[in-house]
Amino acid sequence: MAQDNAPNKPVHLMYLCGGLLFFYILKWTIDWIWGYFTRAPSEFVVTLISAATSLLFGIYLYRHERVYTLANEVAAELKKVAWPGAKEVRQATIVVIVMTLISATILGAFDYIWANLTDIIYG
Repeated sequence: MAQDNAPNKPVHLMYLCGGLLFFYILKWTIDWIWGYFTRAPSEFVVTLISAATSLLFGIYLYRHERVYTLANEVAAELKKVAWPGAKEVRQATIVVIVMTLISATILGAFDYIWANLTDIIYG
């Protein structure tokens, strides 16, 4: 049973992706705010501040019991999902492509009719 509470790859992947996303959003935000009030900031300083803040925030969330438990529960639920097979994915993709082409054809016909109608009305 100790294996159930052990960290697994999906949990670590969630933390990694979340940390990278937080890093880039924080970097762009700091760069934008700092550049708004003063001249353009040093790219190295902004990157360093963003990386340090993201790392500390990631460590805090990793050690936070409720967040860690939630991440493990999400990973456990994802293991229960019945993912579609390659044949089902291929069929669904074909259906989406065909429906997109049909919709584009209908919208194109409406646009053509509307353009001709407005040309007739406005001369």
